Amino acid sequence: MTSAGDDGVSRRLRSLPSVERVVRALGPDAPPPPIATAVARLAVDRARARVRAGESLSFEEIESDAARLLETRSRARLSKIINATGVLIHTNLGRSPLGEVQMKAVRRVASGYSNLEYDIDAGRRGSRYAHARAPLVALTGAQSALVVNNCAAALLLTLKGLCQDREVIISRGELVEIGGEFRIPDVLSASGARLKEIGTTNRTHLIDYERAIGPETGAILKVHPSNYKMLGFTAAVEARALARLARGRGVLFINDLGSGLINSPPRARWLEREPTVEAAVADGADIVTFSGDKLLGGPQAGMIVGRSELIDALARHPLLRALRVDKMTLAALEATFEILLRGTLDELPLWRMATASLESLEGRARALAGRLAPLTDQGVKIEAIASRAVTGGGSLPGEDIGSWAVALVHPERSVDELERALRTGDGPVIARIEDDRLLIDLRAVAPADDDALAASVLAALSL
Repeated sequence: MTSAGDDGVSRRLRSLPSVERVVRALGPDAPPPPIATAVARLAVDRARARVRAGESLSFEEIESDAARLLETRSRARLSKIINATGVLIHTNLGRSPLGEVQMKAVRRVASGYSNLEYDIDAGRRGSRYAHARAPLVALTGAQSALVVNNCAAALLLTLKGLCQDREVIISRGELVEIGGEFRIPDVLSASGARLKEIGTTNRTHLIDYERAIGPETGAILKVHPSNYKMLGFTAAVEARALARLARGRGVLFINDLGSGLINSPPRARWLEREPTVEAAVADGADIVTFSGDKLLGGPQAGMIVGRSELIDALARHPLLRALRVDKMTLAALEATFEILLRGTLDELPLWRMATASLESLEGRARALAGRLAPLTDQGVKIEAIASRAVTGGGSLPGEDIGSWAVALVHPERSVDELERALRTGDGPVIARIEDDRLLIDLRAVAPADDDALAASVLAALSL
């Protein structure tokens, strides 16, 4: 027996619009039919669930829901945003941006055929890895080099190819989480190597390594703590001492630097304590691994540099094919290496932004505050203030860089509402909240984006 309530639900379900009607309502600017149909079907399915929960919906409400779903889908696609967080290497926002020299190299190679795996001189198949080998050797002083798709892959391939079924010794203070819950012990486990922890979280001594080396030892692994800093009662063993020990005991020494600093501008004094790849090689590491899209200022990639016979062994490993980089990454890397070899670091957006003078940032912040003056009609308080930026991307923990920002406070809207309005508006701006104010930090904003930044903020907050 069916109740009157059930009859009412059934009647409202039957009255729901068809998917085709919702598609038509999206109008002439709707996306291609498969996408519009999927969005409309989801809107109708959501309406059906709400009706079964006891709600009554008009066609206009369903149409509005479809439009919102379409807008959400559009925002979810890869698109350009303005990074006003003050975090230079922002992992969630794509890490280091590429400059015109790098993008020109990518366009040149991606728009047609290339000698990716073709040796022009020999007239036969070549190696894609040869394109990066010579500049990396020149930059780091290593005997040879190999490039894969990120630093975690570089470490995974190194451990898999050189230490599988062997023990790898590592200090407990270096069992780091790389990011996204990827942890060094997990990488070791996936490689088939066996983790052997030594020392304590805050103190590890050379004698700990000496006692741990045995017949099953394949390597000593040192992981640079690039995304955290330990202070107080701490002790760690220098890379040079570990290299001597490993060489004397016939095991490998692998140094995972992560951030991958090669050259740094003279104005960047906050980099003075960051180890360089060249120094790691000179200290005697058999293998050094590091990232391409952090302090190197290039695209996402993982570099492996070290002794020729070890690099050759990794180049023959079957796992390499699953980790290889494509032509666009190699083109961007080649351009990055050329910039580093020339020493013209201002051609890399990362270093151009990182070393911008406080005077220039202050001038831009005051100019932006002036352009946002129409918001004061709504009672918005606007102020150009000194700020502090950070490198980010798991690099240089505890180090910050002077910056300038524009602080916004609305008399009626919360700072969270302001942040969301900027984030979800046309031309998204990602800012940060500090001391109950919305800060638009200019350290990671290119000067060429200042006009777009001002327009986006005005559009998002002029309600």
